[in-house]
Amino acid sequence: MVDDDQIARSKRIQQRTGKTFHFATRVLPDRVREPTYVLYAFFRVADEVVDAAETAPPAEQRRELERLRDAALGREETDDPVLSAFAEMRAEHGIADEDVTGFIDAMLSDIDTERYETYEELEAYMDGSASAVGRMMTAVMEPDDPEAALPHATALGEAFQLSNFLRDVREDVVELDRIYLPRETLREYDVTEEQLRRFEFDERVEAAMRHELRRAESLYKDGVAGIKYLPEDCQFAVLLSAVLYAEHHALIRDRGFDTLSETPELGTLRKLTLFARTRWAWFRSKDPETVFRRVSCVPYGDSDSSRSGTGHGETVPAG
Repeated sequence: MVDDDQIARSKRIQQRTGKTFHFATRVLPDRVREPTYVLYAFFRVADEVVDAAETAPPAEQRRELERLRDAALGREETDDPVLSAFAEMRAEHGIADEDVTGFIDAMLSDIDTERYETYEELEAYMDGSASAVGRMMTAVMEPDDPEAALPHATALGEAFQLSNFLRDVREDVVELDRIYLPRETLREYDVTEEQLRRFEFDERVEAAMRHELRRAESLYKDGVAGIKYLPEDCQFAVLLSAVLYAEHHALIRDRGFDTLSETPELGTLRKLTLFARTRWAWFRSKDPETVFRRVSCVPYGDSDSSRSGTGHGETVPAG
């Protein structure tokens, strides 16, 4: 059984490296919150192996990721508290081996893959690096009908990562020398990779960003539509995560879609405001789609009270 020290170590990793995810994790029930800390800590340990490109050669990174895979799947003993906690938690909650393997495979591909030709190629990468995460989280929540919930969890995981890619265009170039916008999208809008690497924003880059933002927002709608299949004590936390991650789109729009000159950040006050709006809307309607339409910045193309830009469709009472 995972002990308190393992939980505490995992929680500290999430607090330090995943502030938005940690914010939403805090409203999960205890039975899910603590395993979520362990999940996230495992993800970060693997991610940091890939991010160590400047200090470790590719062959060494691959060996380390394979070691993580074997430890996570219980194939070999480990004295690493994060890995041992994850292996115990994986067995306890019946997390699918293929999702663990898919996640590690995605990390392996990050070592030598810097560009994606089509969205389908990028989507295959995200299935391991993000959608598998959503499916692991779903296993921990233990819904009554996993088969109904899992496709939506897949979509929501993809939406979260696509939002991160759109927010982090500059950061990914500077820190990782990567561009996650598919080449086919760049060609469609006559944007060159050299232009992005020089951080030259213009109306063509704006059009490409709009294109991918619309794609991500379609995924949010699909993902949120399946929150109703999760246990009742988990629905609000997942809904809040969707509202918070989607809010990066409002930041991007506020900047005229320019994430080349600066990386927008979601501040604590804005997170707290969104939490209050989402909680109040949830108090009025326990339907996740209704609340997401009212509170999030994702447009639904109708006269619904969904937010547009920095406006808000839901009024929160004082006090």
